[in-house]
Amino acid sequence: MQNEKNEVIVADNYFTGSKDNLKKWIGHPRFELIRHGLAKRVGARILLTSTSEVYGDPLVHPQPESYWGNVNPIGVRSCYDEGKRVAETLMFDYHRQHGIEIRIARIFNTYGPRMNIDDGRVVSNFIAQALRGEALTVQKPGTQTRSFCYVSDMVDGLMRLMEGDQTGPINIGNPGEFTMVELAETVKELIKPDIEIKMVENTPDDPRQRKPDISKAKEVLGWEPKVKLREGLPLMEEDFRLRLGVSKK
Repeated sequence: MQNEKNEVIVADNYFTGSKDNLKKWIGHPRFELIRHGLAKRVGARILLTSTSEVYGDPLVHPQPESYWGNVNPIGVRSCYDEGKRVAETLMFDYHRQHGIEIRIARIFNTYGPRMNIDDGRVVSNFIAQALRGEALTVQKPGTQTRSFCYVSDMVDGLMRLMEGDQTGPINIGNPGEFTMVELAETVKELIKPDIEIKMVENTPDDPRQRKPDISKAKEVLGWEPKVKLREGLPLMEEDFRLRLGVSKK
């Protein structure tokens, strides 16, 4: 926002974030922060940050936007998966009924500085555990895969989506695919080579694989991620060290 002329309105309930992350902008004449939605009266272009979870436990790999998914509607994870799916439905209904401009991004796993340390996400968990000297807990079987996109790449993709004329949905994510054991081994190598990796029981309906097909993002947004996992993890580690008060030996 520093180098643009846009007015920015942020609606957030801080469920996975913090108001502190936005405090530098509070009071800025082109920035407004609200804790609930904004509708058609101002003619805003609305961005829905949807999720790769709409694909459920996919039977198609990698996942293109045309894939409708494989979701258990009554499982322990279903409230999130189905919540995002119905959010996309409602956004498109709102778009069709009122002509409101919408943009829908299907975000794959994202990581980077300023994430909540104990938010339960796998990258946060591994880095926090390593810095605290705790075993890295990998949910069984450990062969399940995820794709991790660094936050600066994600922001760039979302900005391009908002500035363009594509409604979406469009996958925004890094197609680099890692098993959970590979991620744990990488964190171990980079942060604390003598740490233990411990296998623990998994939660039901955990997807076996996750990798975005970003062909559409490349074609219509001219976007693809630049930051590799081994480049992004140390930047997140540095931030976590500062907030946990753990110096680098």
